[in-house]
Amino acid sequence: MAKASEVKSGNVLRFNGELVSVEEYIHRTPGNLRAFYQARMRNVKTGKIVEYRFRTDEEVTICRVETNDYQYLYEDGDYLVVMDNNTFEQYNIPKLLFGSSIKFLKEGMNVTIAFESEEPIVAQLPNSVELEITYTEPAVKGDTSTSAQKYATVESGAEIRVPLFINQGDKVKVDTKTGDYVERVK
Repeated sequence: MAKASEVKSGNVLRFNGELVSVEEYIHRTPGNLRAFYQARMRNVKTGKIVEYRFRTDEEVTICRVETNDYQYLYEDGDYLVVMDNNTFEQYNIPKLLFGSSIKFLKEGMNVTIAFESEEPIVAQLPNSVELEITYTEPAVKGDTSTSAQKYATVESGAEIRVPLFINQGDKVKVDTKTGDYVERVK
């Protein structure tokens, strides 16, 4: 157990039986009242925002979270099998932890996973990935007067919007958080 004064932004706490990530942590001393810590926390599992005021001497549980890079191997039902790059151990990670960015995942890609006492709690893809276009309609000459876009399917099976000059077989960089086209890769 630690005191509320030892908590920092970025810590993972066990709060009301749930794991929460501290996003904002501010010390307040209003006028002639007692000082407190105003915390804005996000539930790790559900993503809900929780706000709470901690007394300065209140006891909190700071969880030990280990974050590491893993290589994605293959899909196994509702789980993805990843391998530790250092020890070559394999772990089953629930697909739900990756959220909507899972559609840009391809075999052999490195992902970041955070564990809290042997339980995976957060999984992330890199901010952007390079994928090959497997299908797109050919552009029509004279159709480029504005920044028009068309649909294209990438090698992971996801459908994104790309500029008209992108052709089948081109490699593109895609933002994994928004699913937007970033640039063409040479």
